[in-house]
Amino acid sequence: MKTFAALLLTMIFGIQVMVAQDQPVEKTTKWYSWNETTHDFGKIAQNNPASVTFTVKNDGKGPLIITAARSSCGCTIAEYTKEPIKPGDSGIVKATYNAAHAGPFTKSVTVTYDGIADPDMLTIKGVVEAPATPPAEPLKK
Repeated sequence: MKTFAALLLTMIFGIQVMVAQDQPVEKTTKWYSWNETTHDFGKIAQNNPASVTFTVKNDGKGPLIITAARSSCGCTIAEYTKEPIKPGDSGIVKATYNAAHAGPFTKSVTVTYDGIADPDMLTIKGVVEAPATPPAEPLKK
């Protein structure tokens, strides 16, 4: 009976070691840098879309792959470099805000990567100004 228990424990331990080795190792250190992560457009005219291009530089020794750039709402479109970014090279995420509604805004774009667990958040903000309305003409009698 003691031999059976020892054999069972050895098998369980061996299986745990094999399963642990099959887990992918994710990179936890960021080896890239952004030119900026927040962009303030200031005042922009209503119905005049505004764009900014964020630049990411690969400071690592392997390729940096952006897998997605998702905006926080339908009023912002995000485009990004689809090809792997080689060490020393740069890629982009372009965010375009449609400026359809007057008033202040703050929107975000979430950038995810292959092999990197933590996404990055890029932020755009500003104030959309409505066009000035001309004064009404007085009624003629």
